[in-house]
Amino acid sequence: MHERKKIEDRIRKKEAELQELEMQIREGRVYVQALQDVLKMLPKDTRESDSGTDEPTALRDGSLASMARESILKLGKAAHVSELLTAIGKEDTRENRTSLSGTLAAYVRKGEIFTRPAPNRFGLVELGHIQQATNLAHPPDDFGE
Repeated sequence: MHERKKIEDRIRKKEAELQELEMQIREGRVYVQALQDVLKMLPKDTRESDSGTDEPTALRDGSLASMARESILKLGKAAHVSELLTAIGKEDTRENRTSLSGTLAAYVRKGEIFTRPAPNRFGLVELGHIQQATNLAHPPDDFGE
């Protein structure tokens, strides 16, 4: 009977350890959920890269916007939407121009990543391309050319 008592004591001790571990797991899950909730509240526009520079995160690799950004970086200046399509390797069609312009314009409206220094021309905030004034008192100098 003495052996039985030892085994029962070990069982109770191990069950107590398991309860403690289960409590730690629950607390850990609550902590992770709290961190995820905080992360959702933070802006998604930039992340710290390994080199220590800010890099846009809103652009997925391989997306039109990402390829347009890379093309503008290579050119070093703002580019017309047709130039960007050619640089990206897309056909310069009305549909493709509309698609790319609409995508980039969404970033321009938010003041993120892209600027629009002239009609249908897009630059990059990071390169300091100047945003076109929205209220012009008169038509631009090259109007009608």
